[in-house]
Amino acid sequence: MIDRLLDVKTVALVLLAVSACSGCAWLGGQAKPDWIEGVSVAYPSGQYLVGVGQAESRAVAEDRAYAAVARIFKAEVSAQAKDWESYLLIEQRGHSSEERRLTLDNLTRVSTDKVLENVRIVDRWVDAPKGAQYALAAMHRPQAETAFMERIAELDRSIRDDVEEAHRPSDKLAKARALRRAVRSLVLRETYNADLRVIRPSGQGAAAAYRVSELTHELEQFLATNLVLAVAVTGDQVEPAQRALTEGLLKEGLQVTSRPWGGDRLGGNDSGGPAPELLLRGVVRVWPIDVRDPQFKFVRWCSDFEVVDLTSQRVVGALSKGGKEGHLSEREATAKAVRVMQQEFSADVAKAIAAHVYGESELPAQASQPAGCPRDGPGSTSGSATH
Repeated sequence: MIDRLLDVKTVALVLLAVSACSGCAWLGGQAKPDWIEGVSVAYPSGQYLVGVGQAESRAVAEDRAYAAVARIFKAEVSAQAKDWESYLLIEQRGHSSEERRLTLDNLTRVSTDKVLENVRIVDRWVDAPKGAQYALAAMHRPQAETAFMERIAELDRSIRDDVEEAHRPSDKLAKARALRRAVRSLVLRETYNADLRVIRPSGQGAAAAYRVSELTHELEQFLATNLVLAVAVTGDQVEPAQRALTEGLLKEGLQVTSRPWGGDRLGGNDSGGPAPELLLRGVVRVWPIDVRDPQFKFVRWCSDFEVVDLTSQRVVGALSKGGKEGHLSEREATAKAVRVMQQEFSADVAKAIAAHVYGESELPAQASQPAGCPRDGPGSTSGSATH
């Protein structure tokens, strides 16, 4: 009887001790760490940037801890974005603010990837009664500062070399490409510099030798006065095709002359602005096809374009686009085909031309087998478009 009473008392004492230990994990686990409340003796704020993640699973808790650190840097990059607005506009001229935001998000993503290279999960804790997992992510400030300073120094050298190349006597494409590279590198450099401000307890970054707005303005002025494009479209649906191409090129930051191209020269007043350096010329065809469908009428469209360097009269690239659209009537199918064609011209074709001008990718060499648009009119059988 006495032994039974002692056992009951022992169990009661154990339960009382466990309930009193509110800061302990269930049944003898580690005590609740101080970093759960946001302050850590082992990882002081002067030496570390930290983030805490909490979830039902360990993996999700760790992901949230990484994300907590990344959010600190994303907020600083977004705060500095006003200084890069000129760049964001030339990247997405005429597009919506949402698309410009995507450009900024791309920069933020590059920055975040670099940030997370220097972040580690340094501690974990389990709150068993609540079924909660905690993780602590930390970045050692001095180590991260060294890594970011090395990357900034690399970008500074690249920017300096590109600006010097742009200011040396050279062909116009080379100058535009060098300035473009310098602007892009400078914006990336400034995203890293925004991160550096977060890493350093002083909040100070590393001053740049150039400003984004100044280099962007120099590039825009050069493109407007020295690297003008002309567009010449023949065939079918000339006006909507030419308008779509022109609008797309303008959105890409390129200057397009409004004067018509008359075979081998511009029409109109010769004093109406700088002479074009590049000519985008091509043929567009739109014609009905019989696919023996009892309900729908189909229309095919195709285009063959060449990009000509007017100084050397050399074809520097070729582009071919085509497709097929259907609707209840031939008229509606034609209208749909023209809309799709315009979208292709203002987006894909214009971007390909801009990428060539900026040196980001080369245009395909002149195709020996172009799209094969019927050269003699919509009814011709001299060729058939690929799609």
